[in-house]
Amino acid sequence: MAYFNQVLAALVLSLAVHGGAWAQLVIVSGKNGAITELSRSQAERLFLGRATTLPDNTPVTLIDLPPGPDRDTFYLKLTGKNPVQTRAYWSRQVFTGRALPPRQASSIEELRRWLVDDDNAIGYLPEEQVDNHLRILLGVTD
Repeated sequence: MAYFNQVLAALVLSLAVHGGAWAQLVIVSGKNGAITELSRSQAERLFLGRATTLPDNTPVTLIDLPPGPDRDTFYLKLTGKNPVQTRAYWSRQVFTGRALPPRQASSIEELRRWLVDDDNAIGYLPEEQVDNHLRILLGVTD
C-alpha cells in the first residue's frame, strides 16, 4: 500500500509540474478574416492536406507553429498522429505531390501577424495566447 501511495504522489506531482503542457489549443483566424466557423472534420481535412478550401470554396492558408510541444499536441489531438507519424505523413504527401504542408511560423507572434494580414489564414495556438485581433474557430480536444 505504501508503494501505491508513493506512485500516486509522484503522478500528482508530475501533473502539477507539467500542467502547462495541458493547455487548451484553439484554431484561430484573424478577427476580420473571411473564415468565421470551422468544424473538427474540416480542420482535420485541412491540416492533413486532404482539402485546401472550405465547403463554400473559400481557400484556406494554413499556418503551423514551429516544432515543439504545442505543435505535437495539436496534431496528436486533431489527427491522432504523434510527431514521428506526422513527419512521415507529410514526407509522403510532399514526395508524391499530393499536398504541401502548412506554412511554418517561427513564433506565436509571427503566426498572429500572418493571421491578421491574410483573411483566409488559420492557425492554432494555446488559448491563453489569443488576443483581441484573433477569432477562435474551434477548440482542439481529445
